[in-house]
Amino acid sequence: MLYCRPQLQGILTWLVVRASTQNGVDVTKTATPQSIQSSVPPLEERINLLLSEPGMPSIACAESCTGGNVAARLSSISGSSAYFLGGIVSYSNSAKHTLLGIPNEILERVGAVSPECALAMAEGARHAFDADIAVSTTGIAGPTGATERKPVGLVYIAISIQGAHQVEEHHFLGDRATITSAATERALELLFDGIGQLIHNTTSD
Repeated sequence: MLYCRPQLQGILTWLVVRASTQNGVDVTKTATPQSIQSSVPPLEERINLLLSEPGMPSIACAESCTGGNVAARLSSISGSSAYFLGGIVSYSNSAKHTLLGIPNEILERVGAVSPECALAMAEGARHAFDADIAVSTTGIAGPTGATERKPVGLVYIAISIQGAHQVEEHHFLGDRATITSAATERALELLFDGIGQLIHNTTSD
């Protein structure tokens, strides 16, 4: 399966390597993205086109390693307040627990950089804002904070859609800014795909 979605000045292409289950959470693992030049509009504009009509799904986000960049890009589009309800930057474990309701058991057992935490963050944001869809990011942007099991560039991105969910594991290369940018782009891509899926399912009923 090949995912292709645009950046501001290019396209990031992901190749899905394999899927696995970690502690009951299905995780899709992907290869490092490659950049290809393109004139396709950025994802925040394409999301706006999908959601600009009345009655479209509402969205929210919860961010850790991307530090608010997902929310910044979504809110940079005029009229986005019609569908973007808000975002929570829960950088510390205490913020994840207090603002998103992440169980301490998850934070203590598998840590903040884990598929379980990413999924709980997405679900927590969706419930906090009463949104139809929410996306989350948690990872290690570096250069510090890495361990042998969790290297710099490891990022989990999750989406929660009214009872359904998806979690991806990424290993991005580059410096802190590059990793943050790549994670932001993929989060928007996953959100874009989820919106399209929800709209399709709604109109097909």
